[in-house]
Amino acid sequence: MTLREHIVAPGTYIPELKIAYPARPDESMRNPEKVNDIDIENDFDFLQKSFSRRIWKAVIYAGIFFLVFPLSKILYGIKISGRENIRKNKRLLKNGAMTVCNHVHRWDFPFVLQAVRWRRMWFPAKASNIQTKDANLILGAGGIPIPQTMAAVRKFNEAFNYIHAKKRWIHVFPESCRWAFYEPIRPFRAGAFKMALRYSLPVIPVAISYRPVTGWRKFLGIKHPLINVRVGSVIFPQDIKGESKKERCALLRDEAHRQVVSLAGIEQNKWPSAYDDE
Repeated sequence: MTLREHIVAPGTYIPELKIAYPARPDESMRNPEKVNDIDIENDFDFLQKSFSRRIWKAVIYAGIFFLVFPLSKILYGIKISGRENIRKNKRLLKNGAMTVCNHVHRWDFPFVLQAVRWRRMWFPAKASNIQTKDANLILGAGGIPIPQTMAAVRKFNEAFNYIHAKKRWIHVFPESCRWAFYEPIRPFRAGAFKMALRYSLPVIPVAISYRPVTGWRKFLGIKHPLINVRVGSVIFPQDIKGESKKERCALLRDEAHRQVVSLAGIEQNKWPSAYDDE
């Protein structure tokens, strides 16, 4: 993988938090403790459709809408721009859509929810995260763990078939793992864009970028940067021309990555849009 000089636009803020990031862009920085033995490979309810789980999901979304949203404004001074790209395409998004975003914060899924306004979404989640203390939060927020066995993968796909049939929205973090407050945009995995093409879902690029701490937050000693969330132009799969599914997937991924890079205030990104093996 060839790296380039990283060049940002004037005014783009690069956090200096002295965080040591891994060498490989898809290497996780987290190694959370395993606290349960949830087995997603055998008879797992991917959609969490039992009555108790439905109630729990309602509680989680109430917490996101009425607690996390206000806290994100207080703690992170969240500023959202680009919502007009969703509003002007409202009719074309009525059958569902997919948002993609860089993965840089524990709350970045709620940040995206806040950008698209009062909408429930589902997202693929790492299977290992379902065995951590965050399992119920992830499942309640709409996380669907990615299995390994063929039988479980079939049920995983059936879950997303159902979600698409209900015209719901899907979110994917194509960088695959979270790097806290990382500023460059890492390569995107192709899986998200294969799914978008399979379901003919419009793709909405979203970028999280940063601002320096100022005002009362700086006075109180808050160290983390403030958050910008920018929504890009909708990419419609029918506009992606290619001679094969693989080529169309690559073109869709590259355009989504290009937009996220631009939305993040980057003129030349350190990382390429894709991995060499894809």
